Amino acid sequence: MTNLNITERQNDLITILDLEGKIRLGEGSAELHEALRLLVEKGKKKILLNLANVSYVDSSGLGELVSGYTTIHKAGGELKLFNLSGNVYDLMTMTKLLTVFDVYDNESEAIQSFTSTSAKSAYADSLMQKEG
Repeated sequence: MTNLNITERQNDLITILDLEGKIRLGEGSAELHEALRLLVEKGKKKILLNLANVSYVDSSGLGELVSGYTTIHKAGGELKLFNLSGNVYDLMTMTKLLTVFDVYDNESEAIQSFTSTSAKSAYADSLMQKEG
């Protein structure tokens, strides 16, 4: 049984990976690593990860996200995240990874960020306004 299901879809030149399950040591991390590696090999440069249905991420899973980000960035591409669940958002905040990744509230904002001149995360700003 796999820990992570990955569904790939395209929106023009943007590849969206819908993730469902857990990104953790073992199969979940390996599957994500392989999916991102294959996209880079195919020359895909704009990648979005939909984390709406990711229920759990451990340190190995975080490491895989960072590794994927680095691999794609070195290939001249961009990796962005959207639809973070509360637990995943909290983990990304505690580990300061929100300062590394562009994170968006929803898919349309994330897609638009690839065409905007300033690709800064509006997600954290919107959360700060809601909390403030």
